[in-house]
Amino acid sequence: MSLLTSIFGSSKASYSPEARELVAHMRYELIPLKSLDQAIADLPHGAPVSVTCSPVKGIATTQQLCEQLVAKGHNAVPHFAARLVEGPEHAAKLAEWVRAQGIKEVFIIGGDAETPPHYQYALPFMRDFLDANPGIETLAFGAYPDGHATISNKDLHEAIHEKQKLIESKGIKPLASTRCASMPQRFARG
Repeated sequence: MSLLTSIFGSSKASYSPEARELVAHMRYELIPLKSLDQAIADLPHGAPVSVTCSPVKGIATTQQLCEQLVAKGHNAVPHFAARLVEGPEHAAKLAEWVRAQGIKEVFIIGGDAETPPHYQYALPFMRDFLDANPGIETLAFGAYPDGHATISNKDLHEAIHEKQKLIESKGIKPLASTRCASMPQRFARG
């Protein structure tokens, strides 16, 4: 079953040009769960795919999944959780790995690990990662338009601007990413 069919129904005549365009440029996200093998098999050839970094499975699992996806011709976007990175040497190894894989976009988030080995927040890790020259074109990072449970709005605002400035200073495109599920009214057409 095609993605268009699963989203919009079985009649090909009902696919609007807008729906086709939306699906043609969407990015998939894989979470390392039991159904992962089937999810990978169901991806359209060459699909862009974000790979979530689970605090339980760790960064190595994210790397392995990205390697599988790249080998199958997909555009893999690894998520790296700063709170799982062991320090500057590990950050440099991740940058080297990204460069070797030919990955052009990475997503960096602070993460949910309870006891980080080195980095408490995304920005210091991002700085070390970029200093190691990962060869990327785009660096995505988390943004929180509705706020964050443990970070003040003032600190969030400052961090977003610092991240953007850092990324742009390296000649890389910044991309602020957020989940919109908690704020559908902001996107409703009236």
